[in-house]
Amino acid sequence: MNDTPASGSSDRLDQLTANLARVEERIGAACRAAGRDREDVTLIVVTKTYPASDVRLLAGLGVRHVAENRDQEAGPKAAASADLPLSWHFVGQLQTNKARSVVRYADHVHSVDRLRLVGALSGAATAAGRRLGCLIQVALDAESGTQGERGGVAPDGVDALADAVAAADGLRLDGLMTVAPLAGAYAGQPRAAFDRLMEISSRLRETHPAANMVSAGMSQDLEEAVAAGATHVRVGTAVLGVRPRLR
Repeated sequence: MNDTPASGSSDRLDQLTANLARVEERIGAACRAAGRDREDVTLIVVTKTYPASDVRLLAGLGVRHVAENRDQEAGPKAAASADLPLSWHFVGQLQTNKARSVVRYADHVHSVDRLRLVGALSGAATAAGRRLGCLIQVALDAESGTQGERGGVAPDGVDALADAVAAADGLRLDGLMTVAPLAGAYAGQPRAAFDRLMEISSRLRETHPAANMVSAGMSQDLEEAVAAGATHVRVGTAVLGVRPRLR
């Protein structure tokens, strides 16, 4: 799955330990600068393209939240790590025909962006006897009624989609997610984008008070996300290293 040194080696453990410590320091510094408690921000380590052995090492270092964006990789990796005390987050664009598979292992899906997906996840979760946490992905580069370049619903579509999730059997509305856009008014302005997401979150919580997760920020912009008020940051490269190209 990758060309890094054997993931069970002491070298790999040392690398992950050092990388994780640097990320923790960045999050801690960002929290201090924003006047927030470190406990208010949850680190989700995105392990895509890296093996289950890395997940095991990270769990041993205290990581409790991991994320994937491709079901065909996530399913086997989650199964291989089933004995570990982990919460699994699915963060990629999701096809409806993958809902049944994702529901088997994911505790949260961050990329809910259309009604058909809500229906598919609800049916799959109900059949599996599970209750799945869902975040609405907000596309800050999308015009009214459209989807974003990297998935997500335009801001004016959030309320209707959130209502559908909240009413669906087997689902729980947990909050909102965004990716800093590469185009549009917020391109190159992650802090402004995350501030906008917080505004949408505040409005959503007026009708859905428990939907208080705000998933924003990655390796390159986690400080801006923490400053804006994100509750969860999704960090991959800064912990695991530069990703190998997918074959």
